[in-house]
Amino acid sequence: MRIGVFLAGVSAFAALVGAPAFAQDKPFAGVTVNVITQTGAIQEPLQRRAPEFEALTGAKINVIAVPFSDLYQKILTDWASGTNSVDAGVFAPQWMVDYIAGGYLEDLTPRVEADKDIQQDDVGAFFRDFSEKYSGKTYMITLDGDFHMMYYRKDVLEAAGLAVPKTWDEYLEVAKATHGKDMSGDGTPDFGSCIAKKRNAQSYWFVTDVVGSMTQSKGTSQGTFFNTKDMTPLVNNDAFRKALDFLSESTKYGPPDELNLDVSDTRPLFASGRCALNLDWGDVGTISIDPAQSKVMGKWGAAIMPGSKEVLNWDTGKLEACTAENCPHAIDGVNHAPFAAFGGWGGGINAAADPKVKDAAYAYFSFMTQPAQSNADVTVGGTGFNPYRTSQLSYSDLWKKANMSEEEAKVYLGAINDSMSSPNMILDLRIPQNQKYQQVVLDEAVSRFLAGEIDKEATVSAVEEGWNELNDEIGKDKQLDLYKATIGAK
Repeated sequence: MRIGVFLAGVSAFAALVGAPAFAQDKPFAGVTVNVITQTGAIQEPLQRRAPEFEALTGAKINVIAVPFSDLYQKILTDWASGTNSVDAGVFAPQWMVDYIAGGYLEDLTPRVEADKDIQQDDVGAFFRDFSEKYSGKTYMITLDGDFHMMYYRKDVLEAAGLAVPKTWDEYLEVAKATHGKDMSGDGTPDFGSCIAKKRNAQSYWFVTDVVGSMTQSKGTSQGTFFNTKDMTPLVNNDAFRKALDFLSESTKYGPPDELNLDVSDTRPLFASGRCALNLDWGDVGTISIDPAQSKVMGKWGAAIMPGSKEVLNWDTGKLEACTAENCPHAIDGVNHAPFAAFGGWGGGINAAADPKVKDAAYAYFSFMTQPAQSNADVTVGGTGFNPYRTSQLSYSDLWKKANMSEEEAKVYLGAINDSMSSPNMILDLRIPQNQKYQQVVLDEAVSRFLAGEIDKEATVSAVEEGWNELNDEIGKDKQLDLYKATIGAK
């Protein structure tokens, strides 16, 4: 990136918002910005690029890393208590509703509108909306694009005469058929399926992939978490029970310690050749093309998440065969509901921060999302950043230089594009205190079920009762109105 262009943009922005004049060569000299995010992926690119940004602007970026399970509460407690030791954060966009409600998150609308360097029109429309805005205002800067997808060992499936799974039932069949085979060439048995299932981590989204393909069949605005008539949790039904069965059955074909594995554990397992199938975000694709990490280069593929040939009748709670009427978006009789799980990491700024610090924080997030930086970061598996710009979602020299073949790009970028363009895409939960619904209630119940601590019916009851309690505590009518608004339901 040309330093003069960047500094000119910073100066123009400072003038626009009425910020004090800074030294032209180091506009943020003497300013320190404390940025919090999760440990590991996401932390890596923020820390790696901080010295470069400091050399350009003078601003020191201090990255504070905490475990993912603590991130939401750390930010909320710091800002709500008035401690304000955190100036900015890189976190889940679905959490912004709680930070906005308390008046803690800075409205970035005028800054984004004035910032030509971020090339906002190139950011995917979904991410410009879901990952950045709330009630029409922009509060976050997109740094990452997130959709769940399925990965598979192309060579293993071909050798076994197996097709790429299109349904969850087929996924289990392939996992069972390949489990125990030596797929890495080291003489030891490998695994039919690798799915992160660790408690207090990033595993609780996967149950929604499965249940959503059965509860949501009529488009995004139908929703998958609650009945849009009365906010009843869509849990006490055959779809949720079958999703629990899937997670339980798939564990039989996974690593023996799968219940203790996070995505940071399953990713290297797939890249090292030890998994026939894997569910994850886009990170696995970029790790699989890295010669330093991958033993599956040229041997892997990716696809949109599997779906179901049966969907839920919301009135009866029973599963019914897909028809043109109840599955209008089905492909070859299979209802797919690709899940925009998490929504992509983004940067937000503490509204109570010093004005100079706010300006520096925004300039840093602008720097990180600009194509000169993001184009490189989304091709590197260790960053945690996945493609989110339209220009990043087609095969080009960008991917060729990153060692991705055109064939691999066709399935990898194709799965992301198919997910983004699906009329039946699942939007992640964005109602107030969504973190409690998912990361607390759902995660605890599903984790206890998989660990054998509670049975299937107790799991259903735990989620249903927990979500109903939150609805009553926060206000069911209020939550219903907000839930319908976030998914576009009438």
